[in-house]
Amino acid sequence: MCSISFINLISISLTCFLLSLYYLLNNMVYFIEWEVVSLNSMSIVMTFLFDWMSLLFMSFVLMIASLVIFYSKEYMESDENINRFIMLVLMFVLSMMLLIISPNLVSILLGWDGLGLVSYCLVIYFQNIKSYNAGMLTALSNRIGDVALLLAIAWMLNYGSWNYIFYLEVMQNEFSMLMIGSLVMLAAMTKSAQIPFSSWLPAAMAAPTPVSALVHSSTLVTAGVYLLIRFNIVLSTSWLGQLLLLLSGLTMFMAGLGANFEFDLKKIIALSTLSQLGLMMSILSMGFYKLAMFHLLTHALFKALLFMCAGAIIHNMNNSQDIRLMGGLSIHMPLTSACFNVSNLALCGMPFLAGFYSKDMILEIVSISNINMFSFFLYFFSTGLTVSYSFRLVYYSMTGDLNCGSLNMLNDESWVMLRGMLGLLFMSIIGGSMLNWLIFPFPYMICLPGYLKMLTLFVCIVGGLFGYLISISNLYSLNKSLLNYNLTLFLGSMWFMPYISTYGMIFYPLNYGQLVVKSFDQGWSEYFGGQHLYYKLSNYSKTLFLMHNNSLKIYLMLFVFWIMILFSFLLFL
Repeated sequence: MCSISFINLISISLTCFLLSLYYLLNNMVYFIEWEVVSLNSMSIVMTFLFDWMSLLFMSFVLMIASLVIFYSKEYMESDENINRFIMLVLMFVLSMMLLIISPNLVSILLGWDGLGLVSYCLVIYFQNIKSYNAGMLTALSNRIGDVALLLAIAWMLNYGSWNYIFYLEVMQNEFSMLMIGSLVMLAAMTKSAQIPFSSWLPAAMAAPTPVSALVHSSTLVTAGVYLLIRFNIVLSTSWLGQLLLLLSGLTMFMAGLGANFEFDLKKIIALSTLSQLGLMMSILSMGFYKLAMFHLLTHALFKALLFMCAGAIIHNMNNSQDIRLMGGLSIHMPLTSACFNVSNLALCGMPFLAGFYSKDMILEIVSISNINMFSFFLYFFSTGLTVSYSFRLVYYSMTGDLNCGSLNMLNDESWVMLRGMLGLLFMSIIGGSMLNWLIFPFPYMICLPGYLKMLTLFVCIVGGLFGYLISISNLYSLNKSLLNYNLTLFLGSMWFMPYISTYGMIFYPLNYGQLVVKSFDQGWSEYFGGQHLYYKLSNYSKTLFLMHNNSLKIYLMLFVFWIMILFSFLLFL
């Protein structure tokens, strides 16, 4: 099953990639309408939009999915139900394909809900209490976005069809399009885990690592960004863009801070994904949709690789994810460590790797844009934090001595997993420059003064140094004493968002419900209703029973009395 899926997906991916090149060079867009059912002058039409953007994104998603399935062949080999797992992943990819090529809100909802449903099934794949909790948090957070999308569909009944692509430019200044745009933005924010819906993304790491490599790099979390790229006209012509810039900037900042206090390997990478999603959303909110698409694609490559390397490390560490128990992995697992470090450097924006081209261009565009000081600070400080937690991760996992049990057999001999990783390693190195030449056929001329031109590099170096310093064991106790415990707790727990979105949302309604049940359902309604009536009648019958038992005369008198009443009642009738 794994091999067949891998061959099919990689061949479709190559086809989509070649088609996207053809469409890009000839500036072509195909809009296909397929009449599914025609019944009594009513027709159900399915629409598909093929342009360079949708085809390129599809080719990347399919390529990453094929390599992830190939990688799963060894990672999930001990699982008896591996075919079920592969089927779930394929359903997930199919939902994503439907979402990418739909210019119609109804068919987008099919793909959107498919993603939500299958992601729930994948998060609870390892059936334990932690997975169930994470699955419910993921599903319920995403339901908010699904409802927003349903409301947008209902609002579009004002128009002639649900093909939003027809109305974006014509109706861009109307209130109804603003309303649809704000609902779509809410849906995208839940799917891409922006503040205040961020808590589900690290929780969803309860899923198997191959799922994280696919879902949290190129599919589920980027669905919201992709939808907003399609709706970018509405963002750039209204106040929605400014609101999104603030929220996504704060998401980027919050995730970067949180990752510096986290010790779970997969959660650090999840927070890193959250930070990069904030970066994509913020540059998109400023109107640079091609740059957002560029970073979305490059990020998918190195983040999938990072998750795959993390999976290989966790496998070798006997399923331990704590980075404090790692160390010296570069000696024991050189090839995995090389892939891990390349993807980490690509994430940091190391010159000439995939992440450099998109991140550097985004930060230089921000430098010449007309934005306020706060947003500028969020962009650059968050970039520094990215390098900081990446260096901290490398320090804990790669250097020093192994900190866990001596019986762990660390090796690099998982050849199937390594082949999957090496495929993405190649793309993580050349992907950025290749996409840069494709998406921007003529070079961007960004003219900046020297200090601004060097600011990105300076921020990265300072961030890396800071990450190294806060990780050194001798300084760790000093760091803890410098930072207040409560402040560390606040920064390390995503600004208490997981607590607010679980206990905070549930406690008061449940408490109120308990009061209602106690006072009404099991209180007054019972007193005036069933229980009290039963109690009174049983008391009366007990009294009569006692009277009848003690005196035959009273029993007979009452019997005669009841007969008389019955006769008088019948006479009156």
